[in-house]
Amino acid sequence: MYRILTAMLSLAFLISCGDDKLAKNEVLITGNVKGLKKGKLYIQRVQDTTLVALDTIVLNGNSNFESKITLDSPEMLYLFVDRGQSNSIDNNLLFFAEPGKINIDTDLEFFFANAKITGSKNHDLYKEYKEIDSKFNNQQLELAQEKILGLKGNKNYSEEENAKKNENILKKRYLYAANFALTHADHEVAPYIVLSDIYDMQPKFLDSIHSKMTPEVAKSKYGKKFTEFLKKQK
Repeated sequence: MYRILTAMLSLAFLISCGDDKLAKNEVLITGNVKGLKKGKLYIQRVQDTTLVALDTIVLNGNSNFESKITLDSPEMLYLFVDRGQSNSIDNNLLFFAEPGKINIDTDLEFFFANAKITGSKNHDLYKEYKEIDSKFNNQQLELAQEKILGLKGNKNYSEEENAKKNENILKKRYLYAANFALTHADHEVAPYIVLSDIYDMQPKFLDSIHSKMTPEVAKSKYGKKFTEFLKKQK
């Protein structure tokens, strides 16, 4: 009985020692790209308007992957798949990374559309935001299609009415983005949304969002950029 107990304790010790403990600013990215047995994956970030690789992952016979990187604060990154000789426009997957463990499961056929990303609160919030924002985008695309048909001679088309509808949708889209950022100003996704989608909104709305940011968010990459942007605007 004593030997069994000792063996169990030793096993538990070995497991705990083998547990992957992350440093404060480390991100462990794991996942699977179904259908990709051989190829390369790149973890990329935007740096000076250019995509720069943070890590390169070589797959050879196994579709599972793992990458460990360091981030000073939560940041929007890209998972890029190199398909080799095959051509596809569906090669880049946007995800909001943050320190901790993140898992990305997807497949080669629908790399972006079928992606399931877990482990990042900022990404969960961004996904929630984009689900509504995409509806506004679709409505604007429909109006753009109506305009094209109208210019081709559709008698029922009214340019004035089309412009009014588009302006109304744009206002709703901006207000939704501003309210979402204001509501979630305790997460880094808030200043990111401002900088990427509503940077040209009225200063009074941007000031309201900025004042709501928590000290931690204000010190983040996007928080600092937001602060710098407002200073330049003033």
